[in-house]
Amino acid sequence: MNNSVSNTGRLLWAGLRALLVLTLVTGVIYPLAVTGVAQALFHDKANGSEVRADGKGVGSSLIGQQGYSLDYFQPRPANGLGENSVNTQYKLILSGATNRSADNPELVKWVKEAKAKVVKDNTTADYKVAPSQVPADAVTSSGSGLDPDISPAYADLQVHRVAEKNGLTAAQVQKLVDEHTTGRTLGFIGEPRVNVLELNIALKELLAKS
Repeated sequence: MNNSVSNTGRLLWAGLRALLVLTLVTGVIYPLAVTGVAQALFHDKANGSEVRADGKGVGSSLIGQQGYSLDYFQPRPANGLGENSVNTQYKLILSGATNRSADNPELVKWVKEAKAKVVKDNTTADYKVAPSQVPADAVTSSGSGLDPDISPAYADLQVHRVAEKNGLTAAQVQKLVDEHTTGRTLGFIGEPRVNVLELNIALKELLAKS
């Protein structure tokens, strides 16, 4: 009887030690090590690719933002974004696409209306935009609805409006676009792109110096 109790006690103690060791290794040491490596080698990515301006975080380079005035560069449309109907305590948006085919009447209507608005908004006193100049990303949302980038063609299309609205020359604004245009990853992956948030921050900094 005593031996049985003693063996049970030893087994319980061995199990408890194993639990404590595994908890320490997998619940404390490993997470701290991974976090330390991430912060040391991939600090920007580990912290959400945060974009900072005026000493504070203003967004992420990976997530597009809506609501810019016409004084600034506009992002892609976000028709695919849905409303949060599950937890209404928070005003959240849901990532997503429109899920409409290319010949869907509603999508065709959206595109036509968006193209007309792009032409109207970006035509200035000395620069007229033709419908044929409007690139696809100016009138369609991305699969997520949160694309942070626009094509150089769409950024170039907005140069004259942004210059006129802010009292700058088109050359000054075009220089900003050129400086914030990123080429294909590794030279062949993806397409050239312009991050709208970073471009608008640079524009704001330029205006502050003017």
